[in-house]
Amino acid sequence: MVLTSKSEADTYRIAATLGRFLVPGDTVLLYGDLGAGKSVFARGCAKALGVKGEMASPSFTIMQPYEGSACKVYHFDLYRLGGADELYFSGLEEHIGTDGVSLIEWPQQADVCPDRRAEIDIEKTDDPEERRVEINLFGMDARADRIFAALSELG
Repeated sequence: MVLTSKSEADTYRIAATLGRFLVPGDTVLLYGDLGAGKSVFARGCAKALGVKGEMASPSFTIMQPYEGSACKVYHFDLYRLGGADELYFSGLEEHIGTDGVSLIEWPQQADVCPDRRAEIDIEKTDDPEERRVEINLFGMDARADRIFAALSELG
């Protein structure tokens, strides 16, 4: 499914809509250039999962855990990783696909690709505020129709 976001608020709303359907063990892989809106998307998902307060970027810590009212949320920023080995040796990959929802920016830096995932590709357009948001779901067959129906209602 491809949606058009006209603003940061739209991107957040798209993410919050998806976030309502996420359950422990799900992973959201966030792709896009710097400044595309990956962190905004992660915050929208996390808010829908009941995370309160501000979410700092985990750029320097690689992963920041949060307690949401629905479940734990693990926010990863893998931009600075040198490869999959670095994630493996850090032990942080043990949080992916387990007791919480993992929101992973720059997953390509460590070849992260769990079976149950939402892949979000956010692309800038000619309009500096607009984004093309492509959403693909894998291993979420039982929820996919409901998720896409809810996202379709956003317009």
